[in-house]
Amino acid sequence: MKIALPVSNNLVSEHFGHCEKFYIADIADGKVISAQTLTPPPHEPGVIPKWLADNDVSVVITGGMGPRAIQLLESLGIKVIIGIRSDKPEDILKKFLDGNLESGENVCDH
Repeated sequence: MKIALPVSNNLVSEHFGHCEKFYIADIADGKVISAQTLTPPPHEPGVIPKWLADNDVSVVITGGMGPRAIQLLESLGIKVIIGIRSDKPEDILKKFLDGNLESGENVCDH
């Protein structure tokens, strides 16, 4: 499984489509086996969801995301977790893997 977290200023971004980079972790047996930070293509409707699918991402964890992006990701078989408070991606990923990640309301306003 691959999990992607959009990052800005070294913290998980509150807005999926306008992040600087994506922290993408490979997970096996409930543990991170490798991680990398990648720069996404320029933000345009539908581009980033396809790019994530092409990078074999199966879960996206973020603060907020527009409904169209959620729909596109889900149509590509990618699970979306929104409403995450900004924190270091490694810390959020650990909470997710430990089953302690609390999501809230979508912080995206469109």
